[in-house]
Amino acid sequence: MSLTNSSTVRPTVPGPAGLPVLGSLLDLRRDPLSTFLSARREHGDVVRLEAGPPGLRSVFYAVFAPEGAQQILATQAANFRKDHPFYEEVRQSFGNGLLTSQDDDYLRQRRLVQPLFTKRRVDGYASAVTTEADAVTARWRSVGDGAVDLVPEMNRLALRTVARILFGVDVEAAVDAIHRCAPVINDYVVSRAYTPLKFPRDWPTPRNLHNRRVTAELNALCDRIIAERRTAAGAGDHDDLLSLLAAAGNDEDGTLDATEVREQVLVFLLAGHETTATSMAFALHLLARHPDEQARVRAELTRVLGDRTPTAADLDQLPLLTQALKESMRLYPAAPIVSRRAVAATEVAGFPLPAGADVIVAPWVTHRHPDLWTDPERFDPDRFAPEREAARHRYAWFPFGGGPRACIGQHFSMLESVLALATLLRSHELTAVDQDVPVAAGITLQATGPARIRLRAL
Repeated sequence: MSLTNSSTVRPTVPGPAGLPVLGSLLDLRRDPLSTFLSARREHGDVVRLEAGPPGLRSVFYAVFAPEGAQQILATQAANFRKDHPFYEEVRQSFGNGLLTSQDDDYLRQRRLVQPLFTKRRVDGYASAVTTEADAVTARWRSVGDGAVDLVPEMNRLALRTVARILFGVDVEAAVDAIHRCAPVINDYVVSRAYTPLKFPRDWPTPRNLHNRRVTAELNALCDRIIAERRTAAGAGDHDDLLSLLAAAGNDEDGTLDATEVREQVLVFLLAGHETTATSMAFALHLLARHPDEQARVRAELTRVLGDRTPTAADLDQLPLLTQALKESMRLYPAAPIVSRRAVAATEVAGFPLPAGADVIVAPWVTHRHPDLWTDPERFDPDRFAPEREAARHRYAWFPFGGGPRACIGQHFSMLESVLALATLLRSHELTAVDQDVPVAAGITLQATGPARIRLRAL
């Protein structure tokens, strides 16, 4: 299917009529993930949605076909920028780091940060992952045959891991501050991004003031730790990520100043831990719901690892575990919705999109597209067997985005998830208590209910 220069351009993008005054606003605020699934089912792969009252109504386009996602994220990436209101709210809260920066700022930051995320460098973080995962298995043994909720368990595991890798020390201070501050900032950003009428951030409303306090607390924590690392840099070698980030530089791009370092740290702390925590929690929960698949994975772990601690070198030797992880990331992508704004008018799947149009692609929907996935709601790790994976469109599965803005930390996320899951599954058999886990779209995918499992130590 040609996405551009089509000989037959349909003049009107279809979409739901919504309510006479508010359009689809209430549906989008209540459950955007289900709203987008319904929109694709009823109107096709390119959908126009309107939200808000007359005079304040926003119009945007949702693209669900993998060819469309590829066009927006990769082949025409320069035409689809992070000028969307959602990213502006993220930028206001977390600064202009890799997640939100654009143009020369982004290219400079990417060149400075990329050496910290090479495969060789990331593989060196494996021991930090297994150290934190071992601490979880030890705590689980104290639970006996009781139940735990995977959502807070994996959130804390991922946060402690990324804090240990970033800071080397001060793990507890960082973990406690982020547990208190991150949910407040997350909710504030999302509510402002999708509200047609909002008060300016500098108005002294209770919500603005609360967000300002927690943001200042998080910034102060990062600034203090960064200053300590810069002071200690001359005293010897430090291999924590923050020390490397503070020392990063080259003749062309210079170095990152203290504010830029803090903005990168906030992205790594918040976006980095939440996405990996989501992937691990749902992978474990789905395996707990499917004991035959769990048994296959555990047999692989026994065969490959025996009693030793997993390392980065084991990743390629654990295909069944990796397939189960990828399938869980298909069903529960940590970034379920990705937003862009078109610079110039273009065409997607035979439909014209105007200049300035707000556009979303939705892994949540594309990962469930019935033309791409047979029985899409079924958990089937064999979908990611090498031959089946190679036969699919590159953008049938894109939990890390794609194109020039693909997630810089995707190898780290896979390394952390595989090693942590291997450690946990080898020590405990899991049985699901909750069968279905409700979710919502925040800055990342959020579980809004428990994902409890019952443990049996092995």
